[in-house]
Amino acid sequence: MLQHFGKYLLFMSSLFSRTESPKILFNRTIDEAMLIGINSIFIVAIVSTFIGAVTCVQVAYNLNNAFIPRSTIGFMVREMTILELAPTITSIVLAGKVGSSIAGGLGTMQITEQVDALEVMGINSASYLVLPKLIAALLVFPLLVILAMFLSIGGGYVAGTVTDALTAQEYITGIRGDFVPYNITFALIKSFVFAFLISSISSFRGYYTSGGALEVGAASTTAVTNSVIAVLIADFVCAQLLL
Repeated sequence: MLQHFGKYLLFMSSLFSRTESPKILFNRTIDEAMLIGINSIFIVAIVSTFIGAVTCVQVAYNLNNAFIPRSTIGFMVREMTILELAPTITSIVLAGKVGSSIAGGLGTMQITEQVDALEVMGINSASYLVLPKLIAALLVFPLLVILAMFLSIGGGYVAGTVTDALTAQEYITGIRGDFVPYNITFALIKSFVFAFLISSISSFRGYYTSGGALEVGAASTTAVTNSVIAVLIADFVCAQLLL
């Protein structure tokens, strides 16, 4: 485990040596941001909307005390969404979609010797292939988390009003009450941390793939597993340090 960690640190340091020109890096970053962000909007929208709806229904089911105002349902949906559900669940979903895609793509390039071809041409393959993915993930993940926040709270609104768990006015009163702006900052900090972990771990696993098609599949599976574990550990550490 220590050997892999040391190799990972050396891999990350190699990204910043012999980098490409800013124009090439910018163009590749935009391309990667399109692949990571645009292609992930649909799955993030579906997951976040239904998470908000389910959270609202389940909170309403448990709040059956007449002395607790129904607006508390909206308050709890908002707090759970911003602090945990939007950044963490979205990142876990992206670890499965984006992480496996990154690892599989780099693994395929490695076993078909495309990476070696870049090295022969004098290009730092790690920097050329991985650095744009890392920067794109850092740019796109927070935007997807913000989208997930809005859709999750909106999903809770629709579910709450459709099922008559509470009125629209009660829900809006709940999501507006006792708002702490720092919670948004905390969620965005977590999204940056998760973006770095998912993109770097997946790239590391894919870049050092060797063998054939079976090894590419194994690298993708390992990348997703390691990324999810890293996200959960980082989630606890961030909560402990920042809250």
